[in-house]
Amino acid sequence: MQNKAPFIGISRHRIDRDGEGVTTLAAFHGCPLRCKYCLNPQCLREDGIREYLTPQELLDKVVIDDLYFQATGGGITFGGGEPAKHSRFIEEFRSISNPVWKINIETSLNVPQEHIERIAPFIHQFIIDIKDMNNDIYKSYTGITNTQVRANLEYLSQAGLHTRCLIRIPRIPNFNTQDDIEYSKRILMQMGYTDFDEFEYQV
Repeated sequence: MQNKAPFIGISRHRIDRDGEGVTTLAAFHGCPLRCKYCLNPQCLREDGIREYLTPQELLDKVVIDDLYFQATGGGITFGGGEPAKHSRFIEEFRSISNPVWKINIETSLNVPQEHIERIAPFIHQFIIDIKDMNNDIYKSYTGITNTQVRANLEYLSQAGLHTRCLIRIPRIPNFNTQDDIEYSKRILMQMGYTDFDEFEYQV
């Protein structure tokens, strides 16, 4: 059976928004989280799937921007939804795409570690939205625990890949405070992470 995956959209010509240079964002459908202020609810709706694509079909759609990617050091950023659960798709796409393209991923890391291990060797940048490192806050906001997130953060750090990670730490109205953000940063810095993006959700 062909490796087809559900997508909610493909967005071209994103400049320095989802990685270096000009990028195309390929957004998968589906997510293990049920965030109270979901920034992309289309990824959870049954009618949110725009199309099913194989890695080759996705490549056929995005190769039009090959020159932009090469000229600017850009490439493809996988988002969603939770793209990491489609690790085999991403792995196959990497094997057939132009090797000079950078492959980035926007992820919550709340997936079994085998998915992260599969894609880690070729991901240029992990853009990680950790919500909050306090498990009570995390579970209250997402509906599940952050145990797997912590395990995957430890894996990436121990593998020496923490330098490829941008950690997004949001201030979530009614869920966490600046003190909570500082706590999260201390925990992450103990793991070796140094590249943080703090921002506030607009709800």
